Amino acid sequence: MKFGILISEGPYTHQAADSALRFTKAAIKAGHEIDRVFFYHDGVNVGTRLSIPPQDERNLQQEWSALAKDHGVDLVICIAAAQRRGLLDENEAKRQGKDANNIADGFRISGLGQLIEMGILSDRLMTFGD
Repeated sequence: MKFGILISEGPYTHQAADSALRFTKAAIKAGHEIDRVFFYHDGVNVGTRLSIPPQDERNLQQEWSALAKDHGVDLVICIAAAQRRGLLDENEAKRQGKDANNIADGFRISGLGQLIEMGILSDRLMTFGD
């Protein structure tokens, strides 16, 4: 089965990003296909490379980045939600006249069209968050 994953809550204010990560790992292990994870609303905060959780907590950004690298999962951050929260990739930082970017490895910024496409191409769209 082909799953699409939508995460709409932040990594340390809600369980959604952690639950989605656990579901995604379990689905891959069970032989299912996950081509894309779409981060929306506060969920985009998972993709910042500048977060530093306490040493006794898991680093969700690093775990998502490793999942993308190891399994080829496309991690897409909504551009509008990202800009509102100060997340920029290199191209968007230049376009907006900013001197830095903060998107973690394995993540990319794109629009809602990627979410729509994911919904069309997936057998099931799993939503994590409110």
